Amino acid sequence: MLIYLLFCLGLVLLLVGGDWLVKGAVGLAERLNISPLIIGLTVVALGTSAPELVVSLQAALEGSGGLAVGNVVGSNIANVLLVLGIPALFAPIRGANPAVHGSLFFLFGLTVIFMLQLSWSPISRLDGLLLLACLAAFLVQQFFNAKRSKQPQDDYHDEIGAVPSAPYRIAALIALGLIALPLGATFTVDAAVEIAQRWSVPEAVIGLTIVAIGTSLPELATGIMAARHNNASVALGNVVGSNLFNITAIMGTTALVSGGFSADRHIVQFDMWVMLAATLILIALPAFKLSVGRNGGILLTGLYLAYLVSTVII
Repeated sequence: MLIYLLFCLGLVLLLVGGDWLVKGAVGLAERLNISPLIIGLTVVALGTSAPELVVSLQAALEGSGGLAVGNVVGSNIANVLLVLGIPALFAPIRGANPAVHGSLFFLFGLTVIFMLQLSWSPISRLDGLLLLACLAAFLVQQFFNAKRSKQPQDDYHDEIGAVPSAPYRIAALIALGLIALPLGATFTVDAAVEIAQRWSVPEAVIGLTIVAIGTSLPELATGIMAARHNNASVALGNVVGSNLFNITAIMGTTALVSGGFSADRHIVQFDMWVMLAATLILIALPAFKLSVGRNGGILLTGLYLAYLVSTVII
């Protein structure tokens, strides 16, 4: 029982620590008079991926490459089927959003590159540099697109809530976040490896399921809150951004720092193809101007449950 409590404690520390770090970092950026556009594209986007980053990095450094890759692949699957599916039960998600068109095709290209890297495993430092270069190119493109756009930019406060302005509160949140995140990652990874050993299942399966769901909870909470405020379509942009950063920032940084790691055969033969299928679902929504209503939400959620069952069985 203790190992399961330790796992849950690790997830709580990851989610709370990530929230603290993002709010503290945004508060600091605002005090330094950094452009809201830059804050939204960098500090917020990178900060909200902090739980996945520290878990994957900790797992890779401890030699659990399957858990590291499984966390990212599983999160990308959960983000589409679960994070879009459950909010759609409350309010329709409309895919006709031109703001995400370019990002979707960029995400598709990155997904294919990532799949090739997984097939050619181990993922090396050079692979990590390539992913980080893709991230830099994407951020530059987004910056210039946003500068040219005449439409008002989304307020990142809608996603992260109120941020501190007092210096002592900013410092406290950043410090607490920097303590909670690595501590939560250590608890989560160590407990996940122990659980995998006790149940005689691959570490990758634990990463693809309970770890991936746990680290996707912030995106799910954001989507549900947006749906309750009749703005469920915001979930689409959040999912695209999260999946893109999972591949580039998390896998890129993890490969660069750890020196490389291998993907589990289970992921290469099955799960990465599910990730590709989920990405194609994302692309189909705006391409065919589709909306995900209650029936679509039930279908997506059902598909995710079927995926979880198949992951354990196969």
